Amino acid sequence: MLLVPCPVCGPRNSDDLVYKGESVRRPDPNHTTPAEWRDYLYMRDNTAGWTHETWYCRNGCQRYFTLERNTITNEFRESPIPGTKL
Repeated sequence: MLLVPCPVCGPRNSDDLVYKGESVRRPDPNHTTPAEWRDYLYMRDNTAGWTHETWYCRNGCQRYFTLERNTITNEFRESPIPGTKL
């Protein structure tokens, strides 16, 4: 079981959330080539180590949030919950 710190609901079982993938910056639609759009939509780094991820709290607050997680140890770097240390 993976406990994910939701910034609104607090620590939640990962079954209560939906992993949406790596957080990547959206390119400017006015200055982006089709190849850059394809890379944005389909290509991910899938690095081993620290990565920024987007999660959705489906059984709680129903909000999207971003966390930094170590993909090797499943450790979260900084809690989005004020006053809470992980």
